[in-house]
Amino acid sequence: MVPFGGWNMPVQYPAGIISESRSVRENCGIFDVSHMGRIEFSGTGAVGFLDTVLSASVAALKPGRSKYHVICNERGGIIDDAIVYRLDDERCLLVVNAGNADADLEWILPKAEAFGDVSVDIVTGQTGMIAVQGPRAVEIVDGLSGGTASGVRRFRVAEIEVAGIACLAARTGYTGEDGFELMPPADRTAELWAALRKAGCDECGLGARDLLRLEAGLMLHGNDMTVENNPYEAGLAWTVNLDKPGFIPGEALRRIAAEGTGRIIAGIRMTGRAIPRHGMAVLEGDTVVGTVTSGTHSPTLDADIGMGYVARRLAAPGTAVEIDIRGRRVTAEIVELPFYKRPS
Repeated sequence: MVPFGGWNMPVQYPAGIISESRSVRENCGIFDVSHMGRIEFSGTGAVGFLDTVLSASVAALKPGRSKYHVICNERGGIIDDAIVYRLDDERCLLVVNAGNADADLEWILPKAEAFGDVSVDIVTGQTGMIAVQGPRAVEIVDGLSGGTASGVRRFRVAEIEVAGIACLAARTGYTGEDGFELMPPADRTAELWAALRKAGCDECGLGARDLLRLEAGLMLHGNDMTVENNPYEAGLAWTVNLDKPGFIPGEALRRIAAEGTGRIIAGIRMTGRAIPRHGMAVLEGDTVVGTVTSGTHSPTLDADIGMGYVARRLAAPGTAVEIDIRGRRVTAEIVELPFYKRPS
């Protein structure tokens, strides 16, 4: 157990990180992600307001749908990445990173008060959140929900009962596998966890979650992007809708898009034997041309992988580079993200 974002979180369970990762790739794993911030917006102005502070077009979402996006400041810097769920015409749920929840609220709350006709409620403590991920995730949750879970399609959200417990069930996740993020009442979360374990899910911690998300080419705020990065260099231009009226970072993001960026996030696969780690330099000859932001050994691929920012001219897959591994230069190549794709 370690402190994480103001919570005590499990790094791993007795089976260990590799075993937990294999459970998610081959069977089904569960993660307690109740630490994620959950903020509900309601009122006639809720959707219009969110379109001023989120990169996604919330107005374009039909009720029951969700969208991954980034939250940017006036300069286009990424405060956080998040998912917004449109629950109905006047109610949305924003799920943010635990470590960034205070910064998100500091950015959002004053603007919501000035906008009007929108109520903001922090519901993190009222609900739990369990991620159920893996090739058997839908089958298992379906069995506990009387067959209703499979009717919730990818990036959709619905109220269902799982093991007799009312849950907001979102068909989303952070592992590259199919599955759900289930949000039951806080006082019934442990009961739901026990039901999922009994149904065949394996417990997984933060270590496996970080490994799996990197294999799937998913970014971690604070490592792979910070407020010093913009969505264009972070490979997240696809999350940005610049056509929304009143979008606060819009002017800065339009300028960045027009000017282009000198660097971009890229996948790195080691061809020499070593693991790239956060902060290590990417080299072309004797010149530093980038920085590793995340790295690990992938048990799924049996390869040492990472991601990081490199000069845009070097971002083409197959480009040879070297990584400075504590003073030792080790060969690597740029590859496409994600490293792992689940079988269709």
